[in-house]
Amino acid sequence: MLPVNGFLLEDFKVAEQGSQTFYLDINRNVVFGYTDGQEAIKQAIYLIIETERYQYIIFSRNYGVELFDLYGQSMTYVLPELQRRISEAVLQDTRIKRLEDFDFKVTRNKVLVTFTAVTIHGVIPVKKAVTV
Repeated sequence: MLPVNGFLLEDFKVAEQGSQTFYLDINRNVVFGYTDGQEAIKQAIYLIIETERYQYIIFSRNYGVELFDLYGQSMTYVLPELQRRISEAVLQDTRIKRLEDFDFKVTRNKVLVTFTAVTIHGVIPVKKAVTV
């Protein structure tokens, strides 16, 4: 309860903001109108996992994923660390309930990470290629 002038405010509701956002055509780097729902969450996941944490002043320190320091590390360290870091980054978005079905395909110095995001608007398959 929130105190107001020494009294407790009992009748209040916490409202989540809607998920309407600009629709980004990621392949062509252009904006086309607005999007909402599952497409907005898919776009948010993409932007989170493509942004290196702590590299851009415009984002909070909780936004993005840390991948730079994985370069040159052994795969036995990289694979579980990738899962942990991606989960930590993506689950900052309250619309995403959990991540599951992580799979890793290793070729030379690249790892293709695939997983499923269970969100308030359904299930979203996600892929991310990481150079290590």
